[in-house]
This record gives sequence, C-alpha cells and structure tokens, in this order.
Amino acid sequence: MKKEVHRPCPRFGCALLGALLSPLALAVTPPTLSPQIPFDVKVTLPPTLESLQRDFDVLSWQTFIALNWPAQDDGSPAPGLIGQEDGPTVWESWKESYQIFRPKGEKPAPWDAPASIPKVCEGLKPGRLLQQMGKVAGVLDEFIQPFQSGPLVDQSGTYTRNEIVVNRPMFDDILNKGLYSIEGQKAYFAASDKNLVAFSCGSTEDKQVGAIMVKASWKVLDGNDQRSRFHTVDALVYTPGNIDPAHGPIVEESCKAEPVGLVGLHIVHKTKEAPQWVWSTFEHVDNVPEKTTPPDQRKGPYLFYNAASQAEINQPPPRPWNPSVKATPSQIVREIPLTAETKALNGTFQALLRTANPQSVWANYQLINTQWPADRAKDCGAPSPTNPLGSPAPTFLANATLETFIQGTVPQASSSCMDCHNNATTRVTQNPRTTFADFTYLLERAQSTGAAGSKP
Repeated sequence: MKKEVHRPCPRFGCALLGALLSPLALAVTPPTLSPQIPFDVKVTLPPTLESLQRDFDVLSWQTFIALNWPAQDDGSPAPGLIGQEDGPTVWESWKESYQIFRPKGEKPAPWDAPASIPKVCEGLKPGRLLQQMGKVAGVLDEFIQPFQSGPLVDQSGTYTRNEIVVNRPMFDDILNKGLYSIEGQKAYFAASDKNLVAFSCGSTEDKQVGAIMVKASWKVLDGNDQRSRFHTVDALVYTPGNIDPAHGPIVEESCKAEPVGLVGLHIVHKTKEAPQWVWSTFEHVDNVPEKTTPPDQRKGPYLFYNAASQAEINQPPPRPWNPSVKATPSQIVREIPLTAETKALNGTFQALLRTANPQSVWANYQLINTQWPADRAKDCGAPSPTNPLGSPAPTFLANATLETFIQGTVPQASSSCMDCHNNATTRVTQNPRTTFADFTYLLERAQSTGAAGSKP
C-alpha cells in the first residue's frame, strides 16, 4: 500500500518526470515471472523519489528475469518457467564485444553465426569463450574493469572473468551504421550533422525493446564451491599470450575448459523514459559482506572475503597481474549497503522465483541498486544540452565484482554509471567536441581496416 507521506523529489525529479511520462507508462502491475523484456518503466502515481526508485527497481528485476529465462537454440525464450532447470539463458545468445569489434575493423559475422574461438581452444570441450587480460598496448578486452583498477581474485586465488554482450537492436545499430570500424565511424559522422551516436529506445506505445548491454562476471568453480547455488556454464577460459615484458609479465597463450558460475550481472537498458539508460546491477548473495557489518559478524563463507584474512580491504592485488598463475585472494566488502527497501523487494522476487523451483539458482541473486535519470532527456536521440547526465538517482552505483575498487561516495572517484559513461566517445574526433557515444565505451574498441597505426 502506498504511503500517505512522501519525501520531496530531487531537484530535477518527480514533477518533471511525471509530466513527461506517457500515459501507457503509468500503471501498477504485481510482480510476475515473464519472459517478456519490459519495454519501459511503469510508474505509480503520484511519483515520488521513493516510488520512482521502486518502479525502476521493479523494472530491473523484471528485466533480470526475462534475460535469464531459459533459451531455445535460436536464443528465444523457451516454454516453461525460469529456474526449473539451469541451462542457457536468453542473454547468453547475444553478441559479445569481441565478435563485433574485430581485428582490422572486419565486418561482424551475421547475428546467428556461431562464434569463432582461438586455435588454442580447439579440441577442448565446447563452452562460452571468456577472454582474459590483453597484454598488447591499446587493446581493450572483456577482462579489464573500469579505469583498469585491477583484477578481482576469488578465495582460491583465481581471477574472475568478464564479458560484455549486446542485444539484437544494438547489434543491428552498430552493424547498419558501420560503427564497428574506425573508417565506418568516420563515414557515419561525415554523413551526419551531429557529433553523436544514439541507440534505440524501448517504447511501451510501440511495444519495442530498446538497446540493452549486459556485462557479466564469472567465477571459475572448484571443489570449494557448491555448484547448485550458481547459474553455471561450461566455459573456455582463454588467456592471450604476451612476449613483451614492457606490457606486463611474459605469459604463454592458453585455454582451459572450466565450469564457471555467474557472480555479477550489470544490465544497461535504454528506454523512452530513460534515454540516459537504466543501470541495473545484480550480484550473487554470497559475494561479499557489507562494510557496515561488524567484522566479527561477517561469518560467510564469502566468495571474495575471508574473515580470517588480515589483507587490506578493497585493494587490487599486487602486480604483476598474471592470470595464468594463482594470485593473492581479494578482500572485498560492499561500501554502500543495500537499503531496507531493496532488501524487501529482493525478498519478494526471490520468493517468486522459488515458486517455479524451491531450489532455483536465480533465487541466489540480488539486486544491489538501480540508477536512473531523474531528469530524463526529452529526445531519445540526443542528450540534454543543459543536464546531459539527467541527475542520476542514486548518485553512486557499484557492483562489487565489476567496479570492485572504485566503490564509495567520493565525487569523480567513486563509481557512478551515468557520470562515468557520459565521457564515452567513438574513435573519431569532431570539432568542436569529441563525439558522444551514447553512454557506452564499446565504440572505442573499433579498429582500423587500414594499415597498423592508422589514426582516427
């Protein structure tokens, strides 16, 4: 039941957002298990800071459920319910960044083409390719965290693995606009009078799902892990070789077939009511304790914290970083605790997931928080000239497995999804400003189709 007394909205908050919301977005729907990705947020009236936060948190959970729905061979949702068995999910059929931004700016293979694998992985048990840290200068890959702050190491001394995938609408935008290469980006901007890229927005009126990005973190599972608690996939854990000591330790190229468990999931969803995107972050419930929990009550066991360890909290492991050897385990706590409201909503959806299967692996995941624009841009295709960030609410958001070492509440230093990604550009510089890449750094991964060393 809605409270009678509400906190005032933020400066660019509820009154403006409520005035701009479309009638179809205004509704109250009880939580359900559905394979339909939400088109947009559904807002309860009258909108307040608390009610809007909950509405976007519900959107996060509904998106999480739809994306993790069991998938058929073509990636579409399978009959049945989520969590009855653990298997391939809808989002795992999407295109990974290394399949889109290819060496020498090569055109990506069609959406339904199988992914290629390095030769060193051939002959191993088939699995999901998880890239490691590239050891060649200038190469961005799925392993490096934001700001390259360091790898996350589990209690067995093994590095976590990261990946980024995009859905079909976003893939088609990149492909059709030629944004996968530097030359393609140049041609796109040469034919445009704007210094920006804009991906598609979801719309309730049009019943259209907009662009979605997913960044996942995976833990290699070993004898210390209870596998029934994780969404698990077979993976090819790949480590590129490095023979240049100037760019890190000398590492031999390798590939191992390993079972991995999902420990973090960051979902970024662009909608008409949130053109600055909705930033939803989920983690496994066993990841880390909260900083506000007294040390003698951090019993665990946790995946990235050991109550008996004397290691410094929330610090990257010592260099050199070499993923091919065991490392010092990370000692991580959550800097910003979950709110009581988020915990209550998590309980609601976790209970709902257990109605499909009392042992559902998905009930072992929790929403950490959702960041959304309290002052949304009026145009899906362009940021607001006066408030491009859209007054993020909340101000800070971090996933302990993806923004591990930049958690906190320090402006310009701690993780804020919209604040950080507002700086994303393409590989093309246009006067009078650098090109705007619609809150994604992916476009900076484009390579040149020309000779090595070609400048954008």
